[in-house]
Amino acid sequence: MPGTDAREAAKAVTGTFERFPYLPELPARGPGADMIGRTAGLLVELYARLEPSGWRVGDAPGRDTRRARSWLGEDLDALEEFTQGYSGALKVSAVGPWTLAASLERRGGEAMLGDAGACRYLAGSLAEGLRAHLAEVRRRVPGARVVLQLDEPSLTAVLLGRVPTASGYRTHPAVDRGVVEGALRQVVEAVREPAGDPDGRVPVVVHSCAPGVPFALLRRAGAAGVSFDFSLLTERDDEAVGEAVEAGTALFAGVVPAVEPDSSALSDPAGSVMGVRTLWRRLGLSPELLTRSVVVTPACGLAGASPAYARAALAHCVRAARSLANDPE
Repeated sequence: MPGTDAREAAKAVTGTFERFPYLPELPARGPGADMIGRTAGLLVELYARLEPSGWRVGDAPGRDTRRARSWLGEDLDALEEFTQGYSGALKVSAVGPWTLAASLERRGGEAMLGDAGACRYLAGSLAEGLRAHLAEVRRRVPGARVVLQLDEPSLTAVLLGRVPTASGYRTHPAVDRGVVEGALRQVVEAVREPAGDPDGRVPVVVHSCAPGVPFALLRRAGAAGVSFDFSLLTERDDEAVGEAVEAGTALFAGVVPAVEPDSSALSDPAGSVMGVRTLWRRLGLSPELLTRSVVVTPACGLAGASPAYARAALAHCVRAARSLANDPE
């Protein structure tokens, strides 16, 4: 979300999404509130500090780690205030292991992605940190059925060998798909049923706003849902999308622009989901399955939008989802 006021963001989100609110992120506050710094602050026995080139692992928690944890504490305080008595689904987000590996630097300045052992350690640290974070969310909002979103905007680049090295002259080799799947599964399984408690089961949604979302890989890794920019889908994705839906995978379809393209962008809720209906007919899927399978979302984060547009986009998601439910065909 745009802005720097955690209470205003929590108020806007909980007031708009009465059935599926989420914990907002406010990167405009600065380092530690950004997606990488925020998630780095959750890691267990692994710390990061901000260098001119980006976030780099260090030996001990320092000022940047403390600041990231402080921002997150403010966000949780605000969420707790506006969810008193709430019972239902509640989404929280963190950066996934592969985007984190592509973004966090080792001590020498190269991304952790270039060291297989470092990637394994990072995935384990992230899994443990997320378990603790989700337990804290459940403590603050006891009625919440927590849903975890793993943000993986770099996932496609990792799979295709397109993540640049520190020099910018080369790219890191593509990571084997089995290795990518294994690390994601490690995180999913760590949080899906915390401490063996079936009542604490946490479904995981993986978000990727890049072309070529690996639907099948994410489904095999245990993702309960896939979040994506709907405008980037092509007919080449049809088979993978159809298989995912038939396997029970939820689709978080990003159909609402993340930044305002023009004044009429939010004038037609039914038009916003027309592409979803068209996809469903093309795949030959049951219209009744549509409303059980699709969540309407912005195409990506709203941090680059104006506060007014961000609020309007959230409200438009609700109207578009209602249109889809009322007329799935």
